[in-house]
Amino acid sequence: MHSLWRKLPAEPRRRGAAGLTAWLAPKAQYPAPIAGAHLLVGGEINRASGLGEGARIMLRACKALGIPASGFQASLLEGASAPLDAPPQSPLIVHVNAPSLPSVLLKLGRGFLRNRRIIGYWAWELPVVPPLWKTAVGCVHEVWTPSLFSARALETIMPGRVRVVPHALAAAPLRPSHLERSAFGLPDDAVVVLVSFSLASSFERKNPLAAIQAFRRAFGERADRFLLLKVSHAGHYPEDMERLRAAIAGARNIRIEERLFPAEDSQALIRCADIVLSLHRSEGFGLVPAEAMRLGRTVIATDWSATSEFLNEGCGLPLPYRLVPARDPRGVFEAEGAVWAEADIGAASEMLPRAADDPVLRHRLGAQAARVAAERFSGSELLASHHALTRREPMQAQMQRVSA
Repeated sequence: MHSLWRKLPAEPRRRGAAGLTAWLAPKAQYPAPIAGAHLLVGGEINRASGLGEGARIMLRACKALGIPASGFQASLLEGASAPLDAPPQSPLIVHVNAPSLPSVLLKLGRGFLRNRRIIGYWAWELPVVPPLWKTAVGCVHEVWTPSLFSARALETIMPGRVRVVPHALAAAPLRPSHLERSAFGLPDDAVVVLVSFSLASSFERKNPLAAIQAFRRAFGERADRFLLLKVSHAGHYPEDMERLRAAIAGARNIRIEERLFPAEDSQALIRCADIVLSLHRSEGFGLVPAEAMRLGRTVIATDWSATSEFLNEGCGLPLPYRLVPARDPRGVFEAEGAVWAEADIGAASEMLPRAADDPVLRHRLGAQAARVAAERFSGSELLASHHALTRREPMQAQMQRVSA
């Protein structure tokens, strides 16, 4: 039986396993339980990942905004442990995407979940949601998501149950460490361009090869122009790393940084850059561009998906693009009829020198970016959603935003 199962294509196997797990997992109770004020925020608290950072951002924001909250470990890789001292009726906000959520809920146990409001904090990066995600819809009462782009996609599988709650990056004070360029191996006398991404988040979606191509076309091997590729989880994806090194082709003004840094040092690294470049094909939010804006950096990014909701010509340099069918060799970011953006590399190669050669422009854009980030990521939506949750208010107003 096992050998027959292994002979099935990967996608049917994934869907079959997800369907079985979702069938076994606890379901959201109706009528929805009353939600207390204290939030239980679960996620990859101890892991360097976008989902893990999202959970940590929410916990820091709750503390800054005066929302009672506590965190706990909940992930497919590291398991889930129900907090023993959880206040009764505390709603659960789980930063685990839909395909993995049923497994996490099973590990938390039915006894712990009984009489609790269950909220999934999900982010999806395409306009079309794959069938695999639909299996978890019955496990949650509602979903919070960081962007309107993501919300519009999720609305198609769970209408009337999606709230837009952006990551409240600016709710808590900035806390970059005092590390300077030398700590990251960066030259003091060069304009530094930073491309930062995790290989666990899809090589094709993050599209670093296009960033390398744009940089090399713009600057060649000029010693006073430097590209740093900050790559997380490089050791798990050797083939992707081979592609990166082949694209670099020994260029002396391009370097790969594979070390994992705590949040304070990651902020310091962004602060050491002059330009942050993202030629992503799609983003469900865009933590790196958003964090770079908050730190007053000049951001050049594909003008499509979630980043277009906060980056515009007044505070950054959005890139033109064309839409193409979404193709992901790993099969994660694919859905029938889905498209994503192919950034204009020629435009990027022209925009890079424009920003690199004009410190006045960079200062102006960076200052405005910091102001926009302080307003857009203040945590007002988190406060409003917490208020609506505890008062059991209807979601009609939020849905008007999603459907707009």
